[in-house]
Amino acid sequence: MPRQIIFGDIDGYEEGHLFQGRREMMPSRFHRYWGRGIDSDKELGAAAVVLSGGYKDEDDDDVIIYTGAGGRDSKGKQIKDQEWNHNDNKGLMISCDRGIPVRVIIGHKHKSPLSPSSGYVYAGLYYVESYWDELVSFGDHEFVMCKFKLVFSGNNPTRILKREAILDHGIRDKKRRQGTVVRVVRDTSLARTVKELYNYECQVCGTMIKTKGGYYAEGAHIRPLGKPHNGDDSLRNLLCLCPNHHVMFDKGVFTVNDDFQILGDIEENTLTVKEAHKIDLSNFEYHRKIHGYD
Repeated sequence: MPRQIIFGDIDGYEEGHLFQGRREMMPSRFHRYWGRGIDSDKELGAAAVVLSGGYKDEDDDDVIIYTGAGGRDSKGKQIKDQEWNHNDNKGLMISCDRGIPVRVIIGHKHKSPLSPSSGYVYAGLYYVESYWDELVSFGDHEFVMCKFKLVFSGNNPTRILKREAILDHGIRDKKRRQGTVVRVVRDTSLARTVKELYNYECQVCGTMIKTKGGYYAEGAHIRPLGKPHNGDDSLRNLLCLCPNHHVMFDKGVFTVNDDFQILGDIEENTLTVKEAHKIDLSNFEYHRKIHGYD
């Protein structure tokens, strides 16, 4: 059996780290498989992908259109459609639905601005923004392929400067890129914990959103993280919400009293809170204050 999958960054491997070969990634579980492009678990999600030139994946550095797995014979020839229930495709779907970050590794045979002259380079963390079917030609035949849009979400200062320089080359290109807004719901082990505690049911409306990859919900911070709010990333400061109520809560359309009664212009009256979920009530107090309820 393969060793346990690891999501997100792994200590000791920064963006730009060069691997001489695929086997070098396996001991640390950076990518657990030598012969597979996707390191995935169909129940938990995908942790890493390798772009090695096997498919004609589109790559402009920050956005990658990645082709899923399956449908090939033992010689690597495409002979049938790819399927969403394939372990690797299912894992990437789950990573999309749950906002799990994916490590992207680029090989020297892949055509990309980041491709190394030899070996494989770690391109950073990406989020799977969406997935869809696409009919692709292979000679005289066409097959349905599983496609995924991966969006760069790392923090490499050198890469950020490179992106800004590219944007300055032309006004039209700069406007087009700045006009594209991507809403990414980042996942952490804590967010997954609160969602699993509520079985992916929204604490406001009880909705369970069923997708091809399972069920979907979002971990919402009560007191926002970062300056000036300085909320903490803990279960005491997290809710399990559907996307609609996540946005409405973040925008202050509704808030919650210390007795878990809902205040605001929505139909629901009470927040569902399980006994095991020990919410810090001062976070609700802060939320009410910044949105004008106190």
